[in-house]
Amino acid sequence: MDRPFTAVITRVQMSVQGCPYPTVLEQVCEAARRACEKTLMWRYEVPKYLLTPGVHEYYYQKPANADVHVVFGATVNGSPLQVLTLEQAIAHFPAWADLYNGTDPWALTEPTVVGQSNFGEDQYNPSALAEIPPEALEGTSTPTAITQITPDKFIVLPLPNADEHLLRMWVALKPKRTATGMEEVAFQELEDAIMHGALEMLFALPNTTWGDKEMASYHAKKFLYATTERRARANLGNARGALIAHNPYSVW
Repeated sequence: MDRPFTAVITRVQMSVQGCPYPTVLEQVCEAARRACEKTLMWRYEVPKYLLTPGVHEYYYQKPANADVHVVFGATVNGSPLQVLTLEQAIAHFPAWADLYNGTDPWALTEPTVVGQSNFGEDQYNPSALAEIPPEALEGTSTPTAITQITPDKFIVLPLPNADEHLLRMWVALKPKRTATGMEEVAFQELEDAIMHGALEMLFALPNTTWGDKEMASYHAKKFLYATTERRARANLGNARGALIAHNPYSVW
């Protein structure tokens, strides 16, 4: 369930009298993005789904109002995938992967009545596996790594083979710049940080009647404190951690 950003507008407007409503709303959304980036508090388990044989590139399955900021981890059939940067992925898989091994997708469907190939979306459905020629799956295997290519897409490597591969993924989200709200629980946890982040940016705006550099600095510190504390809480969860120091030269 989402909570709209307008829920915090009143708290912010009290400190910046005369600031236009759209400007306040814009900065609240931007502060929410920054708070989510710093704290990784908005966590989301992607619904499980099957990988398609011969297909390595996928869109993130996520709420429409959110972007993926961090991939915590992913598994295929219960086995962890390596989460690699693009540079690491290129180094580990220099051969890379191509859709259906570079096989012409027009060749994956039956000819039409006029003798020409007909390319349709059903080729990407696992039910179309019987139509995939053997060369499209040569050298494929169980994926062992995942990496991001664009902000909305990721790839698995190596290219999936014809076995059943069930993907699970855990990510940290942040609101899109066009979002009007975000997941309610995460919003409630970050509300104070979002308020301070918005006020920091609003007070720092030049040539305004409400601008105040000292107040901008004050709220910047409060935002940093709030996001640092929430990041620590998010990392620890409900557990109680103990700080233990070890002598690096001791023998165990």
